[in-house]
Amino acid sequence: MSTTDDAVERQASPLDRYFKISERGSTVSREVRGGLATFFTMAYIVVLNPLIIGTVADADKQFLGDLTTPGASIPLVAAATALVAGLLTLAMGVIGRYPFAMAAGLGLNALLAYSIASGMSWEDAMGIIVLEGLIITVLVLTGFRVAVFRAIPAGLKTAIAVGIGFFIALIGFVDAGFVRRIPGAVGEATVPLQLGATGSLSGWPTLVFGFGLILTVLLVALKVRGAILIGILGTTVVAIVVEALAKAGPFNKGPGPDGKPVINPDGWQLNVPELPDKIVDTPDLSLIGDFSLFGSFERAGVTAAILFIFTVMLADFFDTMGTVVGVGKEAELLDEKGELPGIRNVLLIDSVGAAAGGAASTSSNTTYIESAAGVAEGARTGLASVVTGGLFLVAMFFAPLVTIVPFEAATPALVVVGFLMMTQIRHIDLNDYDIAIPAFLTIVLMPFAYSITVGIGAGFISYVAIKAARRRFDEIHPLMWLIAALFVLYFALDPIKELLNVG
Repeated sequence: MSTTDDAVERQASPLDRYFKISERGSTVSREVRGGLATFFTMAYIVVLNPLIIGTVADADKQFLGDLTTPGASIPLVAAATALVAGLLTLAMGVIGRYPFAMAAGLGLNALLAYSIASGMSWEDAMGIIVLEGLIITVLVLTGFRVAVFRAIPAGLKTAIAVGIGFFIALIGFVDAGFVRRIPGAVGEATVPLQLGATGSLSGWPTLVFGFGLILTVLLVALKVRGAILIGILGTTVVAIVVEALAKAGPFNKGPGPDGKPVINPDGWQLNVPELPDKIVDTPDLSLIGDFSLFGSFERAGVTAAILFIFTVMLADFFDTMGTVVGVGKEAELLDEKGELPGIRNVLLIDSVGAAAGGAASTSSNTTYIESAAGVAEGARTGLASVVTGGLFLVAMFFAPLVTIVPFEAATPALVVVGFLMMTQIRHIDLNDYDIAIPAFLTIVLMPFAYSITVGIGAGFISYVAIKAARRRFDEIHPLMWLIAALFVLYFALDPIKELLNVG
């Protein structure tokens, strides 16, 4: 080290030396600015996560926290979401020392709500997330995570993200009432197949959704930082004004004289946009620790539970590695081999985050691609993540605000996030049918079957089948045989049970 370098090292503050701020060509002001940018770009998760996992009943017809009233879980999930995101992002900054922020993963929470919790209790479903996080932590410590990463063809990894994007977009349209289920012959809802309640659009809430979708799309197209959060907040303000003038009321007005719910097809889905009694409140963190570690094995069966764990692990696994490498490359933090120095600490915190998310009933937490917003503002160190994490902890006290956001104001964000995930389809070689057909089945079956698990299973099985039929056995990783066999067993569970009963 030169004399000049020695002088700079002596002058640098402990903060600068710990986070390597000057070494990475940054400044404290840039780190603070980057941390703010990342927070406002991904703060929408404090609103969206409760609307995804806090509004879906489990197999026992209960919502998170063993509540029976739709929407009652929302403030609880919002507070826990902000708390876990804050603590994990702080850990990423202090231990990982990189500008990566963490929060409940979109796509992962949809998988949890619509494919896992529907077959068991929420406590059992969260136990699956905890187990997945613990397993993936062991994989990091043993170095096996890279081996699994290499076993799955890149095209299938991409197809999973694309399929989840379409699935999330469909959920957005349905939850907003823009697309509605057609009543069946026995009064039960079928899959959503029509526009609005009668094949056409009506009602002020639907108009608000249309406004929110256009607003969010324009903000994203113009690359406005914090576009999704601005879209949610702006549309919520419009919804409050519209409700004050039009008095649309709730979609479900409650039980009528006959005990059946009175439906107002032109009303607001879930929340009526009215100002709450208080904006700031002591957060209710009662969801923390509300999970059953092995309950899913008894409730859904050993095979189904293992497949659920594997499915969540798969999505969490590759999303994180892609995010870390992508953001690291943009920040010019990768070495000459294209690897992130000290990535083990980053992956370790991310893996612990999955378990922590399940333990706090917020779904698996993962590293966010929105961290790129902070990098674009000059962030290069973990100090930016410390700022972002601190802001999430502050947001925890504003959980009551989430209860005023109707689906019509939040779901445009789901549609736009679906689009952003769908854009990855450009990385799939559609001229190679060995990968294009499995990718297609993965993508279309997620929304068509209304199941992320079904899409992934169909993709894996068809990939192995096509490669085997073409006698390209050397292109099938041994782990792919195992995964495909597990999914075959998953799809055949009911026929096998019937056969065993007959025998």
